[in-house]
Amino acid sequence: MRLTVLGKSPSWQDAGGACSGYLLQEAGTSVLVDCGNGVFSKLRQFVDYVDVDAVVLSHLHADHFLDLVPYSYALTYAPRQQPVPVPPWPGTDHPARPRLIAPPGAAEVFRRVVGAWGNDDLIENAFRLEEYEENSTPEIGPFRFRFRSVPHFTETFAMNVVSANGGGSLAYGADSSPSEDLIEFVKDCALLVIEATLPRPERTGTRGHLTPQEAGEHARLAGARRVVLTHISDELDATWARKQASGAFGAPVEVASEGSVYEI
Repeated sequence: MRLTVLGKSPSWQDAGGACSGYLLQEAGTSVLVDCGNGVFSKLRQFVDYVDVDAVVLSHLHADHFLDLVPYSYALTYAPRQQPVPVPPWPGTDHPARPRLIAPPGAAEVFRRVVGAWGNDDLIENAFRLEEYEENSTPEIGPFRFRFRSVPHFTETFAMNVVSANGGGSLAYGADSSPSEDLIEFVKDCALLVIEATLPRPERTGTRGHLTPQEAGEHARLAGARRVVLTHISDELDATWARKQASGAFGAPVEVASEGSVYEI
């Protein structure tokens, strides 16, 4: 498996950056994990968007799905997708329509968002929408996905991905407050991509995210072999975040950067 970071920002984009988006590839299969604002243009630097087999969403916050909108417009209106010739494209009776594997309630959310200004079925027409449950195990090419609900401000699922071709597992924590369920779910993964949004825990209200130190603690307790911090702003000192997480993990960790590639 090869994982390319397309966007690692939290709910506001880094300067020139993108929110959550990760490209997973192996043996000719391409899967986009999350598609936050800014991700679609980053995706196009690494793969042709019509060649993406599926998009898998962790939850329905804008910074994890909003670029489905420009992606849907491209799949709907791009010259190559039309049934008649549009120079230089010959026309096609089989336009690309990737799978879109999303949490429960996705269709309603997409219709409400896109319907605010246009056709509310834009996303559903551009993609083949499948709403998953926590016990779902969708297979996409060589990849098999599992999901685990984690505590956040809306229904959110961490992901664990293994390949039919062998090798270690990829674990993606999505957005989560401290969680024993998350630790158990990502046990012994080869690569853990875990959020580290906060410089300190929330002082009031419901928790929804981790600090770098908490991310490192989760990784240590899970026995992760390699750790990458994500969902972290360029306004938070990366050296400090790395030091905090590494101290808690007991070994060096990395901070995600756009374009970074990880082999699993």
